[in-house]
Formats: sequence, structure tokens, C-alpha cells
Amino acid sequence: MTVTRFRDSVRYWRTPLLPGAELVTAEYRDHAFPPHWHEAYAVPVIEAGAETYRYRGADYVAEAGTVPVINPGELHTGSRAVEAGWRYRVMYVPIDFIRDLATEVAGREQPLPWFAPDVIRDPDLWDRARRAHRLLEDDTTDPLAAEAALLDALSTLLVRYARTRPVSPIRIDDRRVATMKDRLTADLTAPLKLADLATTVDLSPFHAARLFTQSTGLAPHAWRNQIRLQRALAPLRAGASVADVAVAHGFTDQSHFTRHFRRMFGVPPGRWQGN
Repeated sequence: MTVTRFRDSVRYWRTPLLPGAELVTAEYRDHAFPPHWHEAYAVPVIEAGAETYRYRGADYVAEAGTVPVINPGELHTGSRAVEAGWRYRVMYVPIDFIRDLATEVAGREQPLPWFAPDVIRDPDLWDRARRAHRLLEDDTTDPLAAEAALLDALSTLLVRYARTRPVSPIRIDDRRVATMKDRLTADLTAPLKLADLATTVDLSPFHAARLFTQSTGLAPHAWRNQIRLQRALAPLRAGASVADVAVAHGFTDQSHFTRHFRRMFGVPPGRWQGN
């Protein structure tokens, strides 16, 4: 029997009904996402095939009919779990939108919602989220219907699965990592040596790098590149040229920026910008 293979094809798009959000309709087979994070809640619905990803120290498989939610700022990967690859739809929902919706649903101020790392296997939620995504994508849909479906899907997700993230006591190493993050992001265009970073926390370069990597899951230079990519999205969305955005965010040139951007988002920045 011949197995239909998906191709690497992705469309990023936006809607005024969910301000500040990125939405994706995609299928992948050969592309593999390296460790990365998003500054929004990732709410995918797997339509066909299966995706495997590493998240919070464990490996997961999300098959068709599941909703593998990823919390903002949390490192994860992504690649095919079956020969055919996978097809999915994703809503990257801004933190403020989710926080405000949680407060409206509860009728009182709520802490920032947090979702456990397990793959959500809930056919009803999957159907609601998929329907909302499809209605938002269809330009002929009545905006009232699309917005109602969106609120229905996200409120259902919150009511059934939102938790409060466990709070750990702040340790001296946490403060050191925070200090290193501040130094790494203070000027994304400035060259920075590991020795410079280590000096800010009174550690040797070896121990500073090890501490940072153990805490974040990424080496300092890789973490800094993730920040550069995340901050590049807004000016790209506003219409700035790819070359100007690359230089302004500390990449050596446009090709360097494009290579990193494609690895993280699956498309080059010019194509992402044009969607």
C-alpha cells in the first residue's frame, strides 16, 4: 500500500479577530524544528499524521485528533513521528488575551494559566479548536461566527485544562541566570564574549555557560538568537525590509538571519512577511 507523504508547506496568517496573534496552516515531513520557544501560547490541532516533540524533559507524540498545547517561553522541538509526516493548524495566542479570557470566564482576576505538558486527547476540544481555526481562515465567514467559535474553543481549553504553574523558591543561581539574560538582551547588536557574560555573575566562563545551559536548555549564544528572532517579528510585520531587520537585531547579514529564521519558522522571513 502506498503511503501518502506530506510536503513541507506552511502558511502564516493573521486576523483582526485575534489581535497580535500568528496563525499557521501547515504540513511537514522533512523539516525538523530545533529547540525554540514562542512568546505566546501555542494551541495546535493535529489534523493528520503525527508529530513528536521534546518538552520539559520528556518526549511526546501528538497524533491526529490531539491538541498538544505549549506554554509561552517554554523550550520544545518538533519533527515527524511517522513516515508520512504531519498536518496541523496552530494558533499562537498572545498571553494578555489568554489572561483576560481566563479572568472573564472565572469572573475574577486569575493568575497566568499554565497547561501541563501532557498531550491533550479530547475529541470535543479538538473539534472546537479546529472549527475556530478554519472559520478564522475563511475570509467569507461571518466575523461574528468566527469570533464566537474562537472564544468557545479557548474558553473550553481554559475550563478543562488550565492550571496554576507551581512556584519554586528563587535561588542564587536563578538570579545569576536572570542577570545573564539581561546582559544578553541589553544590546542585541553588540558583540559579547562568554568571559564578559561570566564576569557579570562572578563565575568562570565554563561555569557560567554550564549554569545558563542547564537552566534554559540552550547555550547563551543560541538563547540570544532566539530572542533576536522573536523581536524581529514585529518590525517584519510592520513592513521593514528583511535586510534592515537582520542588521538591527544583531545578525551578521541577511543570509545569516534567513538561515536561523527558516529553521525556527519553517519559511524564510520574506515569505513569512508576505503572508
